Amino acid sequence: MPPARLTDPAFLTRVLRRRGLPDDVAVAGVAEEKLPALISNVRRLRLDYDGPDAGSPRSMILKTSQPERSASNAGRREVAFYRDIAPLSPSGLLAQCYDADWNDESNEWHLLMEDLGETHFHSPRWPMPPTEPRWRAILTAWARFHAAWWDDPRLGVSIGQRHDEATSAAFAKDTATHFVRFSDEMGDRLTAERRAIFERCLDAVPRLFARHRSHRDVTIAHGDAHPWNVMLPKNDSDDVRLFDWSDWRVGMATNDLAYMMATHWYPERRRRLEQSSLDHYHDALLAHGVSGYGRDRLAADYRLSTLLQIFTPVWQNAFSVPAWVWWGHHERTMLAFEDLGLRDLL
Repeated sequence: MPPARLTDPAFLTRVLRRRGLPDDVAVAGVAEEKLPALISNVRRLRLDYDGPDAGSPRSMILKTSQPERSASNAGRREVAFYRDIAPLSPSGLLAQCYDADWNDESNEWHLLMEDLGETHFHSPRWPMPPTEPRWRAILTAWARFHAAWWDDPRLGVSIGQRHDEATSAAFAKDTATHFVRFSDEMGDRLTAERRAIFERCLDAVPRLFARHRSHRDVTIAHGDAHPWNVMLPKNDSDDVRLFDWSDWRVGMATNDLAYMMATHWYPERRRRLEQSSLDHYHDALLAHGVSGYGRDRLAADYRLSTLLQIFTPVWQNAFSVPAWVWWGHHERTMLAFEDLGLRDLL
C-alpha cells in the first residue's frame, strides 16, 4: 500500500492546484486500483471532485517504491528525470508529471502521473512484439527524443554523468563481481564457449568503452527501452508516449536500439527487420535535426551496443529480476553475438 498521505484528497488537491486546478474545485474522494508492475508499486487513482470539475483529470497514476527495493537508486533517477529533463524535452512524447519526490532519509519516492488510459494502450502483452506499423511509430518517437538531446552541452555537466575512465573501471569491476554470481547460478547451463566470450568481453571493457568516453554523438538513453515501456495511441496517429525512466543515462542512442531489438527479438524477426529498422530510425534522426552522424556510424555503434547487451542478463540477475525475464535475454543476446559476427570487436 502507498503511504496514506499520497492518496489523501487534500494532498491531491494541493498537487493539482499547482497545475491549474481552480480554487473553487477540490478533490473529494479517491478510489484506488492496483496495476501490474515488476519493480515498483503502481496504482490508478480515480478522483471525485467538489465543485465544477470540467477539465480536471478524472484519474492519475501513482507510482511508488516497493519496500524490498527501497535502497535502489532507480526511484531517485526517475524523480530526477521528471523534475529536470522532462520539462526540457519535446512535447507530446512523455506523460505529464503532476508531482515527483524523493526522500533522502527513507529512500521513499513517488510519482503522480497523467493517466493516458483513455487515449492510449500498452503494446501487446509481453513478450509479443507490436505490429510493424506500430513498431515504426515507436522508432520514430525514440528518434525524436534522442535527437532533441543529441550532443546537448548540458549532458554530463548539469544533466547526467559524463562517462570517463573511472566510470569504465567501475563498470568492469561491478560487472565482474555480478558475473561470478551469474556464472555460479548458471552452472553447466553456461557453456565453456560462452563463458569465454563473457571473460574476453570483460577484459575488453576499457577499450570498448572508449566510444562512450569520447562524449560525441551521445544523448539521453532510456536504459530499459523495450516496446512495453511505451503507450500507443488507440487511434491511428503516431502519438507514442515513452515512460519508465528509472534507468536513464547519458549514452549512445544505439544502446536503446540494441536493447529493443537484439535483446528482445528472436533471430527470424531480427534478420527480417533489423536493418530496415535501423534505416527508418536513422532517417527519423536526421529529419529531427541530427547532422554529421552517418548510417555507417549508426551501424558501428549498434554492433558495439549489441555486444555490450550480453551483460544485461548479468545485471538483471544481480538486481533480482526473475529468471523468466533474463534467461530469454541471455539466449537472444548470445544468438545476436554470433549472427552479427561480434567476435571481431573482441
